Amino acid sequence: MELILLQKVVNLGNLGDKVKVKPGYGRNFLIPYGKAVPATAKNLADFEARRADYEAKAGALLDAAQARKDKFEGAAVTIKANASTEGKLYGSVGPRDIAEAFTAAGLALSKSEVVMGEGPIRRMGEFEIHLHLHADVATVVKVTVVADV
Repeated sequence: MELILLQKVVNLGNLGDKVKVKPGYGRNFLIPYGKAVPATAKNLADFEARRADYEAKAGALLDAAQARKDKFEGAAVTIKANASTEGKLYGSVGPRDIAEAFTAAGLALSKSEVVMGEGPIRRMGEFEIHLHLHADVATVVKVTVVADV
């Protein structure tokens, strides 16, 4: 399936690239989320006519992500969780918990922007969590997990 990308997609291409992807990826993710359109002659002409608009929108999204990154620089949050005396959590702290903690602290964050490569946190301590705010913008924040007394 050939598509025209309407925005940058990580590990696939940039705005305006004509890419070939598997039909399920295009049909179920790229097209419904507005990241791409089928590469037909009409869509190619429409894209070229509106290319400046798409580039301006992409630039605005990148600037907004850079501004959010500046707010998250050096940010830290503390999460209370039920834990044993040895420091192991009875549950775990995942992306949703981290996103809710930052949102409560006044920094809007969605769970899809939290990247936890090693899986959820299962012990108390201080951790560095990666945030993926845009295809080109990422940052690291500190999360401290303490026992809920």
